[in-house]
Amino acid sequence: MKNLLYSRFWRLHFFAALFITPLLLSLTLSGIGYLFFTDVENRLYDDYFFGESHKEEVLTIDEAVEKAEAAFSGYSTTKVIMLEEPYNTRLTLSNGTKQKYVFLDDHNQMVGSQDADYTFSNIMRNTHSSLFIGGTFVNYLVELAACWTIFLLLSGLYMTFKGNHLKKGKLENKRQKSKRLHALVGTIITIPMVMFISTGLLWSAFQGSMLADIASENPTFGYPLLQQKPPTSDVSEIPWATRQLEAPTSEGEHAQHHGGGAVRYTNDSQMTIAQLEKEINSMNIAKPYSIIYPSNGEGVYTVAKASNSGVTGLDVKPTAEATMYFDQYSGKFIDQVNYDDYGPLAKFFTWGIPLHEGHLFGWPNKLLNLVVCLAFLAVIVWGIRTWILRRKKGELSAPPQISHKISMPFIIFLVILGIMMPLFGASLIAVVVIEFILLGWQTKKKLRAQETK
Repeated sequence: MKNLLYSRFWRLHFFAALFITPLLLSLTLSGIGYLFFTDVENRLYDDYFFGESHKEEVLTIDEAVEKAEAAFSGYSTTKVIMLEEPYNTRLTLSNGTKQKYVFLDDHNQMVGSQDADYTFSNIMRNTHSSLFIGGTFVNYLVELAACWTIFLLLSGLYMTFKGNHLKKGKLENKRQKSKRLHALVGTIITIPMVMFISTGLLWSAFQGSMLADIASENPTFGYPLLQQKPPTSDVSEIPWATRQLEAPTSEGEHAQHHGGGAVRYTNDSQMTIAQLEKEINSMNIAKPYSIIYPSNGEGVYTVAKASNSGVTGLDVKPTAEATMYFDQYSGKFIDQVNYDDYGPLAKFFTWGIPLHEGHLFGWPNKLLNLVVCLAFLAVIVWGIRTWILRRKKGELSAPPQISHKISMPFIIFLVILGIMMPLFGASLIAVVVIEFILLGWQTKKKLRAQETK
C-alpha cells in the first residue's frame, strides 16, 4: 500500500508539473517584477510622481479636475488620491472602459498623464493574474496553476521523506544530485510557498470571489454592513426642482463603494473637493488617502485608507485601514469603518494581501518573497533537469501505473485539497477521466499484444 501511495503521488506530481510549468514560470517572474513595482515606478515615473509643471498660477483641486477632464474628452474623474510629500496628487479618470492617471504638482497644475493599462505595476499585476490577456478562462487557468502548485509542494514533501531523497549517496550521479537538490530546496520553501499562494488566492477569480461573497454575507465574520452598504447623503440639501430629476445610478453597490462608477455624478449643490478637504483636515485625517466621488444623487464622498491599494505611495498598515463617509452636500461626516470593525476573514484579507505583495513589513518582506521566488525557480529548473536526465530518447518517461488498485489515503488527500480549493477539486474530474482513458488504451494494447502472440 505504501508503494502504491508513493507511485500515485509520483505520477500525478509528474504530469501536473509537466503541464503547469510554463504558467509557473510566468507567475513567478511577474510576481518578482510586481514585488518591486514601487521601487521601479519611483525611478521610472519620477517626473510624474515628483516633478513640477513650472506654472506659477495656483489652481484649486476642483479647477484642476475640470482642466484634466477638458484635456481628455469623454473621461470623468472618479477618484482623487492625496499622497504624502514628496509625491504629487494623482487623479483617476475613467471613460467607462479605460482609465487614465493624471498627476498634479503643488499648484494643482497638470504634470503629466498615464494610460493605466500600461503602467509598470499594472502590466506586472495583469501578467501575474491573467497573463496580460484577461478573460474568465485565463483567470481560472492561472488560479488553477496556483492550486496545483500547492499539490506539487505537498506531494513533493511526502515523496521526499518517504523516498529518503535528502540522503546523499556515496556514488551520486548527475540525476540523483539534481533530484536531491530539487527535493531539498522544495522541502525548505514548502511552508512559505503554500502561505504565499494561499494569500494570493484571496483575490483570485473563482476562490477569491467565493471568499468575498462569504465575507459579505456574514458581516460578523467578514465585512461590516456599513462598508457593504454605505450611508446616503441628505437629499434635502438639493434644490427641490433638481431633486425631481432622476439621478444617475451607479453600476451597483460594489461599484459605488470602490469608486468604480464610470461617470462622476455632480450637481450645483454638491460640495467641492476643496471644501471636503477642510473637513478632512479638521478631523486630522493624515495622508495618504483616496477621495472617491459619489456616483449618484444619494451617494456619499468616500475617503479611504487601504493596505492593499496597488498604488505607489498609497498603502498604509493593515491596522490603519479606514473607510469614512461624508455627505456630498453638507460635507458632514456621517460614519466610518475601521480595521477593528472587520471580522476574522476580512482581517485575514487585510494582512494576507500585502504579505503576498511584499510590503507588509517593509524590505524584509520583499527580501523574503524574493528569496522564496528564486528558490522556487531553482526547484523548477532542477525538476526539469531530473526528468531530462532520466528520460529515454523518444519517450516521455512518465511514472508508470504500477497498479489499478485504489489508494484510500491518496483519495482522502485529494478530497481534502478539493474541498479547500474548489477549482482544484473540479479539475480532478478531468484528471480521473483522462486516467480512465489511458487505462483503457493500455488494457486494449496488452490484449492485442497477447492475441498477436
